[in-house]
Amino acid sequence: MEPASLWALTVGAIYFGSIIATGIVLRKACRWLMGRVGVDLEDVHKQAGPNRGLRDAFVLGGRSKR
Repeated sequence: MEPASLWALTVGAIYFGSIIATGIVLRKACRWLMGRVGVDLEDVHKQAGPNRGLRDAFVLGGRSKR
């Protein structure tokens, strides 16, 4: 491999790696805070009520409501 392509791979790994690492840290922090308060994601959904409509969602876990 040429030095330019190695540099591009290095920059890409740093860029995407930092985004993924930030997402993982934020996800764990949200779980920790919600657990500390005693709230679960299901409790939040119950507060929205039965008229909440189905939505596609992708949040690091790839969770879909359909």
